[in-house]
Amino acid sequence: MLNWLMNRTSRATPLGLDGLIKRGLVLLMAIVLFYQVWIFLHICWWIKFNPHSSAFMENRLEIIQENKPDAELKYQWVDYPKISQHLKRAVIASEDAKFLAHEGFDWEGIEKAYRKNLKKGKIVAGGSTISQQLAKNLFLSTKRTPWRKAQETVITVMLESLLTKRRILEIYLNVIEWGNGVFGAEAAARHYYKTKASKLSAGQSARLAAMIPNPRFYDRHQYTGYLNRRTATIKARMPLVQVP
Repeated sequence: MLNWLMNRTSRATPLGLDGLIKRGLVLLMAIVLFYQVWIFLHICWWIKFNPHSSAFMENRLEIIQENKPDAELKYQWVDYPKISQHLKRAVIASEDAKFLAHEGFDWEGIEKAYRKNLKKGKIVAGGSTISQQLAKNLFLSTKRTPWRKAQETVITVMLESLLTKRRILEIYLNVIEWGNGVFGAEAAARHYYKTKASKLSAGQSARLAAMIPNPRFYDRHQYTGYLNRRTATIKARMPLVQVP
């Protein structure tokens, strides 16, 4: 295969445009396949071992260090049993009410978001599940492109196929952004409430869950009217939520 790509076979002739295109397509397919295998192996590793970072965390650190070269993220992994049940319920209630029922995609939620965005003429709502959000956080850039959406779909399928719902939620709660340079439940609990993730109350958990869609803004504006109303809504839904 390598000899063919380099046009070094015994019967090789000078390459024309068709030959270059064919080799370019084969090389592109090989790169894409290699990338999928790389992602697959990472997810397999995370069945038992914890990720130390994510693509989104690395991207945010680079941006923060542009102004503060010695800056570090606030981040500390905490195992699933040491995360408050209140926070687990709050996040599911806020971000993905059908988390335990779907296989990675909430098609009804996606349809509702599409209709709302179409009506407004811009993106005002998203239908992403926890699994989809985790796929983006772990591997992908922040740019909205058709390639990124397609790759997000593939990664979501891998996550749902290889990891349990409990493991998906555990990783999600440990890597999502909760403020400027604040990542994961433990760092968020300490940053906002000077406590541990295991000690978060229902009210504190509901407010943290309400911050997820725009964490850097709410890091600076923690008591807006909308945030208060959203917190109350989430807290009211929490008793109905089941967690893995």
